[in-house]
Amino acid sequence: MAQKIRVMVVDDSMLFRNWLIKNLQEDPRFEVVGFAINAIDARNKLPLLKPDIMTLDIEMPGMTGLQFLKEILPVHPIPIILVSSLNVQVFDALAAGAVDFVRKPESESGARDRFIRTLRSKLAIGKNAHPRLPAHDPSAMLNKAKAASAGSSISSSGGMGLHHTGTVSPQKTNIAIPAHPNIDVIAIGASTGGTEAILEVVRHFPAKMPGIVITQHMPPGFTSMYAERLNRICNLEVREAKHGDKVQPGLILLAPGGLQMRVVRMGSGYAVSCSDGEKVSGHKPSVDVLFDSVAATVRGRAIGVILTGMGADGAAGMLRMRKAGAYTIGQDKDSCVVYGMPMEAFKIGAVCMQAPLNSIHHAVMGRLSKG
Repeated sequence: MAQKIRVMVVDDSMLFRNWLIKNLQEDPRFEVVGFAINAIDARNKLPLLKPDIMTLDIEMPGMTGLQFLKEILPVHPIPIILVSSLNVQVFDALAAGAVDFVRKPESESGARDRFIRTLRSKLAIGKNAHPRLPAHDPSAMLNKAKAASAGSSISSSGGMGLHHTGTVSPQKTNIAIPAHPNIDVIAIGASTGGTEAILEVVRHFPAKMPGIVITQHMPPGFTSMYAERLNRICNLEVREAKHGDKVQPGLILLAPGGLQMRVVRMGSGYAVSCSDGEKVSGHKPSVDVLFDSVAATVRGRAIGVILTGMGADGAAGMLRMRKAGAYTIGQDKDSCVVYGMPMEAFKIGAVCMQAPLNSIHHAVMGRLSKG
């Protein structure tokens, strides 16, 4: 019999905490080894309970979940799944080293059933995740972005082929990088660990890039906040996509949570279609849906990038992109929080090259610079 996954639950609400423990204990894969009523309680119990993985609320009295992550992970690098209401601090917590998040459910039973199924799945795979401590302080990066938006002159600190380490200046620039005349669209897909992986890739891009479309597995509400976060940091404009938005140079469109995003032909260019529908590969938005549309519509005039994530969403779509002539890049195992989606893409021959996360922007820019 397989060894049970040892889970610790951290939440200040007794009702929610007890409900969560009960539902996790009903699954034979899990053993809830203990709980904590706040972050300070969790800090004291963690070394004694030695769980394989932890669920963590963000908003708690005293020490917040974010403060807890910053203090604990350097000492106890345990996989942590955030269980939070709609809160922009989720992205700071992911930047601080949490591996994934699940939105707290509404009161109706259907939402609660979906929540517990999602959480169980993320816990089962997340126990093998590799939490990564940030090389920069995410709050400092955002503070710099806010200061930059207040004005004065902007200078560029980068260009093609330059690998930045530490905090990168988030100011909007107009670096003149000649785009590959045969590349119209860059498509990126990610899941677990992807919010920070996407940021690590796109924050290095100059303002003048081909249109970029991104699908990150994320529920409704969070995608708009994530797009705003990227927009404050990156050189390019970043928006949550709306149906009919044009794919154009200098713009990143992020698939909205709860909808499927496709790239479609619009005149001589491209736009996105955002629509409701069934989940594909278990997700809505789905990376396979995006990549399939790019393969069919943009064909060889595209670059595809698949980043960290559990499962196989995006692998089949990336193979279709490669067969259509697109250049495809996969994140390598050692730099992934979860080497699932990139591994599946690599295994079926969908990836032209693998690269560590901090080199993927080089691979993209190198492809763009080729005559």
